[in-house]
Amino acid sequence: MAGPSPHKPRRKVKKTSNGSEVSSVAPSTASRTGSSRPAYPLAAFLWPARSSVSQWEILPMILMAVGLFRWAAGLWGYSGFQNPPMHGDYEAQRHWMEVTTQLPISQWYFHDLEWWGLDYPPLTAYHSWVLGKVGGFIDPSWFALLASRGLEDPILKVFMRATVIVSEYLVYIPAAVIFVRRLTKLQGLSSWNASIALTAILMQPGTILIDHVHFQYNTVMLGLVLASMSSVLAGRFMWSCVFFVLALGFKQMALYYAPAMFAYLLGVCLFPRINLPRFLGIAVVTVAAFALLLLPLVLGALYDARLGIDARPDLHGRFAPLPIFSEYSYLINFKAWYYPILQQLAQMIHRVFPFARGLFEDKVANFWCALNVVIKLRKYPSELLQRASLLATLVAITPPCFVIFVKPRKELLPVALSATAWAFFLFSFQVHEKSVLLPLMPMTVLLAGKHGLSKNVRAWVGFANLLGVWTMFPLLERVDLRIPYYVLSLLWAYLLGLPPTSLAVYSQDGQPTWAGFATTTIHSIFYLAMAAWHVAEGFLFPPQSKPDLWVVINVGIGAVGFGICYLWCLWSLVMESGIVDFSKAEKKKAKAQ
Repeated sequence: MAGPSPHKPRRKVKKTSNGSEVSSVAPSTASRTGSSRPAYPLAAFLWPARSSVSQWEILPMILMAVGLFRWAAGLWGYSGFQNPPMHGDYEAQRHWMEVTTQLPISQWYFHDLEWWGLDYPPLTAYHSWVLGKVGGFIDPSWFALLASRGLEDPILKVFMRATVIVSEYLVYIPAAVIFVRRLTKLQGLSSWNASIALTAILMQPGTILIDHVHFQYNTVMLGLVLASMSSVLAGRFMWSCVFFVLALGFKQMALYYAPAMFAYLLGVCLFPRINLPRFLGIAVVTVAAFALLLLPLVLGALYDARLGIDARPDLHGRFAPLPIFSEYSYLINFKAWYYPILQQLAQMIHRVFPFARGLFEDKVANFWCALNVVIKLRKYPSELLQRASLLATLVAITPPCFVIFVKPRKELLPVALSATAWAFFLFSFQVHEKSVLLPLMPMTVLLAGKHGLSKNVRAWVGFANLLGVWTMFPLLERVDLRIPYYVLSLLWAYLLGLPPTSLAVYSQDGQPTWAGFATTTIHSIFYLAMAAWHVAEGFLFPPQSKPDLWVVINVGIGAVGFGICYLWCLWSLVMESGIVDFSKAEKKKAKAQ
């Protein structure tokens, strides 16, 4: 007699008519009715796949479609195109391939810092070295030292665009696919809803516009963070640490997530009971990952020193103080064997964390830049502004970190990461417009969670993304990228049934609620303000005395909107965690009445 099958059937779920689903612990007896229909275009496009039992059947088509949009977007110009003398981010990335392939490793962080000096952690340098080596096989002139500066070869553009897509398909997209699969499985959602959420995440307009049009490699770092989050969902905390260290090693902006990730990992080591082996394992793996990350830089510095290669040939053998802790440099023997290591690490830290640049460089939609309109902050000492920024950031990140620490549940991690990233974006030091991608990524993956495709979550995720792209419009407009901005942002809004293409996401099913009314009111005000701003910016010239008027208004509206997004993420985290049980208070209130 045959024994029971070891295969556990997939848990069934109830489908709602709006494209979301209600998870059911017990198997559902409800069947799909003939009246059910897709509520927004993306659900309609994937409607034939709703009967599929596996996400992998539709996955190849999704990946081909999102890849086509990425390549088509890359046909446009890029940051710095035909804009000498410094060009832009495209030239910076190309230049780092030139530096890492043409110079000894000890000179990477020292070479001609006035021309796009390397200012990212070592993994970015290693990544540039690999891509530069591949490109050098195709055409060595692309990365010829000094002679290739400002090169605008159309074949080089094809190669550079391809490197972004290949890097993304090797890191970000696999991480997103696995994360969505694990989260939907954890929440008991169907593969159809997983496919909708995955498509929405991969079509996120901000990442396509910045990486594939403007030109950067942000999705490598974001993909490593997604891999870390995915490892948490699988209960593989050591691998989560490795991936997160790699994310930090690629771009220092991953620090936006670090407090929440640290609080979560510490929480799983202490609650519900102390797990000392897990704590020690996480600590050892984290330290080892950092050591391995820095090892090529350290060994390269020692090797070059042995060959007599000077990291700073411009000094002609003279001693120069270290860029950090300069007052203690006289205590170090610059001829000692370990001096090249200290020199490299000090220079790398100095380049990665440029505190000397000031609170902000350009107009970015955060608290400090908005405040600067009213109070000119540049007249205050840099040290005072740094302390104020640190204090404000600590105050803003403490609530979400506390919640995820005392309630370390894996499904809460995305919204906790988003809340801390919003706090960093709003209040931290040296924020760039493009940094808005960091809070947007974990907020967008909420679409793959429980009720992620419901109207409320779609409305808030859509609002944050469209507001984020809108605040980047001045950056994109400076390099003539208006059309891809409008096409990609409006396409994403259309696919998810969001304003300005549809208002259906704000129609309340059943009994209207004050929360729904507040959401509709707030979002409507911002959408109308954004539309009016575009009309004014497109047809009206600012006063001569205020040439940056439209950009300043953009900053003010964006800063307020992002502050609301932070509060929504924090509120969602508190509600989902159950740290404050409002149901008991409501029951007591009902009994009293």
